Amino acid sequence: MNQRVRLNMLVTQVLIISLMLALFGRLFYLQVGAGPRYRDAALSIQSRDIVNPAVRGLIVDSSGVPLALNQVGLAVTVDRSITDKQTDKGIGVLTRTAKLLGLRFTDVYRHTRLCGELPVGDQAGCWTGTRYQPIPITKSADPDRALQIVERADLFPGIDAMPVAVRNYPGIDGVNAAHVLGYVGPLTESDLNATDGAHYYRSESIGKAGLEYQYDSFLRGTPGIRTVIVDRKEAVTKESQNTPSIPGDHLVTSLDVTLQASTERALADAVSRARSIGYRADGGAAIVMDVKTGRILALASYPTYDPNIWEKGLTVKQAKDLFSEATGVPALTRPLQGQYAPASTFKAVSLVAAANAGYDLNASYSCPAQVTVGDRDFQNFESKAQGRLTMKKAIAISCDTIWYQIAYDEWVRDGGLSPKSNANDYFFAAARGFQVAKKTGIDLPSESVGRLPDRQWHTDWYNANKNYFCNYQSRASKKELTPFLIALAKENCIDGDKIRGGDAVNFSIGQGDTLLTPLKLTQMYAAIANGGTLWQPTVGRAVVKADGTVVQEITPTVLGKLPASKTTLDFLRGALREVVVSGTAAATFSGFPLSVSGKTGTAEVFGLNTNGTKKDNTSWFASFAPSEKPRYAVVVMVSQGGFGASTSAVGVRKIYETLFGVTGSTVDPKKAVFPDGPPTKLPKISATTKVVKK
Repeated sequence: MNQRVRLNMLVTQVLIISLMLALFGRLFYLQVGAGPRYRDAALSIQSRDIVNPAVRGLIVDSSGVPLALNQVGLAVTVDRSITDKQTDKGIGVLTRTAKLLGLRFTDVYRHTRLCGELPVGDQAGCWTGTRYQPIPITKSADPDRALQIVERADLFPGIDAMPVAVRNYPGIDGVNAAHVLGYVGPLTESDLNATDGAHYYRSESIGKAGLEYQYDSFLRGTPGIRTVIVDRKEAVTKESQNTPSIPGDHLVTSLDVTLQASTERALADAVSRARSIGYRADGGAAIVMDVKTGRILALASYPTYDPNIWEKGLTVKQAKDLFSEATGVPALTRPLQGQYAPASTFKAVSLVAAANAGYDLNASYSCPAQVTVGDRDFQNFESKAQGRLTMKKAIAISCDTIWYQIAYDEWVRDGGLSPKSNANDYFFAAARGFQVAKKTGIDLPSESVGRLPDRQWHTDWYNANKNYFCNYQSRASKKELTPFLIALAKENCIDGDKIRGGDAVNFSIGQGDTLLTPLKLTQMYAAIANGGTLWQPTVGRAVVKADGTVVQEITPTVLGKLPASKTTLDFLRGALREVVVSGTAAATFSGFPLSVSGKTGTAEVFGLNTNGTKKDNTSWFASFAPSEKPRYAVVVMVSQGGFGASTSAVGVRKIYETLFGVTGSTVDPKKAVFPDGPPTKLPKISATTKVVKK
């Protein structure tokens, strides 16, 4: 045997030995190293988990009155794994079930379809879970009818009835609070695939909006799991584990049920009042905040809906109405999602800007009927000239032209259309100090951010829209080809990235491209009231266990300070008091026995309604009280509600009547919602808390 052959054999032997070592190594890993994991995997093939959802924690107001609790309901469910195997895909049994329960077949059918099974745009009321879990078509079935389903299983294959825990919002004292509380619903695939570390089971319900969503990890609890081993015929052979469920923790909020109900009524009355005098009044918001802590004491949105419809089972019509413009989009949480021009309520920011720019707040200024900027005349309110006014009086009667002149002069000093590199931008700087373009950070989901149309915003906006405006006549719809819009598009094409004189004067009175949420404006006025501290708004106060143990306390957080001196803020508070004493809100608060400070706002709205009519003005009133030692900030906004004084200010007055116990022209401290201020101690809560009025 020559050397070459011996070398080949040696290589072959080494290769065979290496392969054998790798094979034995892999075998050792599979049987020893990874043995437990694969045994578990094999076991899961023949095991079934039966999930027992935990009892969801309560949501209560600051005194312990329940806002969200649990009741026992009778659910009728559909098992798609059975009905889909029927020759008619379950249509017959669904028809019989709908008839027996007194439901519409179209609603039952839609509730049992996965969202992906329905056409895009026509998915209202679809099932967001999976087809492998029982799909409830009602959770409030009549026991006698449900019994017929159980007794006649041959007529109702795949249909079952079982008792379930139903989330209930009792509406004590008429409270709705749908937009604050939110609702619960079945898991979706996106929930199951979430990367936030949460572990869900398909049969669970979780928070989908509001506080139910924000504090779901506390409220949900831990479900119990009973794992059984089954044979090939799905017969249970033994039980491998059985862990009990752990109830969820309770959430104590800063809301007060009496004040919340009053705020909702005041907002609804303001909307009705606006409609009675001819305005469209398509929605509104009302907020009450503790100026010392930022805690939300009441928050209302209009229009609203019954929060219990999610558990009762939405009809197709209800699902569509929630997001329909024809019904006012009730699903929209206007206090923190709606964005509106703040109008004259924004003059509080402009006053701070003027003071920082060196204007004498104690001097008198001219309030002409109009101010000409370029080739455009900017009118005073109702085109009235008011002569020379003190700055305090100008705020009180809401003179616009004073601000036009100051804002235009500052725009010129900053370089006009060719801005200086070191432009002061006092008005934009003051707005940034009020954190206009930042979210408040409230502990509720889906908050919108305001819009601060400063130089950077204009640059970004221009880059995103230049092609559209420069090709406007070929890209706009026929109804948009009006002489005014064509001229505006041409102007935006040429210098839309610049702050123009008209932009500067509009900004000074809260018009133009400036947008705020009602919550942001409340935060701003609370800061004016308390001496300049911007608090992060919170609704939750604490998470507690059934035995009273505090799991987590939600403490107030300071977000910043207003860019104003104590002297400026003192002057501003005095001017806002003058609004109510002798200014635009004087008639509304005539004879009111409590000192209130605030500012009316009437914002012009560009555009048309769906029926082709011109949009009405947005009505605002932002306030705080008592004026001498402010404790509460109250803001009411009614979109398309007309004048701030005649619509929103009336709603604010009604809220203060409840807050302080005002009847007519007298104050009864015993009738006040908080005789000694908002509660500082946490209430005692029991899982068996009775639904009683305060």
